[in-house]
Amino acid sequence: MEEMYNVSSNPHVRDKMTTSRIMQLVVIALLPATLFGIWNFGFHALLVVLVTVISSVFFEWLYDRLMHKKNTITDFSAVVTGLLLALNMPPQIPLWMPVLGSAFAIIVVKQLFGGLGQNFMNPALAGRCFLMISFAAKMTDFSVSDSYRGVLDTVTGATPLAALKKQGFVAASSIPVKNLFIGNIQGTIGETSALAILIGAVILLAFKVIDLKVPLTYIGSFTVFVIFYMLGSGMGFDGNYLLSHLFGGGLMLGAWFMATDYVTTPITPKGQLIYGCCLGILTAIFRLFGGSAEGVSYAIIFCNLLVPIIEKVTKPVAFGKGGKKA
Repeated sequence: MEEMYNVSSNPHVRDKMTTSRIMQLVVIALLPATLFGIWNFGFHALLVVLVTVISSVFFEWLYDRLMHKKNTITDFSAVVTGLLLALNMPPQIPLWMPVLGSAFAIIVVKQLFGGLGQNFMNPALAGRCFLMISFAAKMTDFSVSDSYRGVLDTVTGATPLAALKKQGFVAASSIPVKNLFIGNIQGTIGETSALAILIGAVILLAFKVIDLKVPLTYIGSFTVFVIFYMLGSGMGFDGNYLLSHLFGGGLMLGAWFMATDYVTTPITPKGQLIYGCCLGILTAIFRLFGGSAEGVSYAIIFCNLLVPIIEKVTKPVAFGKGGKKA
């Protein structure tokens, strides 16, 4: 035969995009939010980012070494986990806490369940929630920026969402949306600048690392829920209140970078739409009716647990008709 064919096991259709390449692109896409967070919060934020990323890579290497497994730090997944965890940290957090969070994320959530591709929830968010449950005071202690003054001064180290939670609709009119969009506010290192996050999202979309289904469904369903909440509360539509919820907190970072995680997201198109709607509704419920001002992390982790069920009920039906069982 003149033509030689490569005979191999399925799948036979392959893509040139490798796991390490995808992870590298995610790191590049996170750089705008990371650099802005470091510029906004200073040297200690840089230390938090470095310590979290280095410790995540170290724990991955250590586990592989102790378990006599192939070293997997070259796939950059540990770097992505560490960077996402760091961006979800308060800028002045003690440095031992990111190390503890990295150990939990890499060893407990990722490696003990089989490594990359086997984890049942997003490791970075699991690490953050572990720290939130264990050290709530430290994880919700945000430094007040000297360049931002206003309603947030009434709550020491408060984020815009905390101000909304404490003062309700009254606080919305006092929160400058421009600061929320640019990032001159309190918050975790990587969540404050919606602009920087959206620049990163454009990078992910341009290289086809993610698509729009999950992020837009997530943000859209959240928006609809908040609008109904405003109308049902008798305040009428308040654009400032809505934008404060959209650009404040971790919604943008969660929607574009964590809800789109390949391992913990449904693979079926219908499943992704259901997943995004569940995320938006749960985030709104946690924020508006829960005890905490934020709800993105818990919403994503809870929906991660629903992914097997979502995939089961949205699995496409095979063509043709099978025979009856005996």
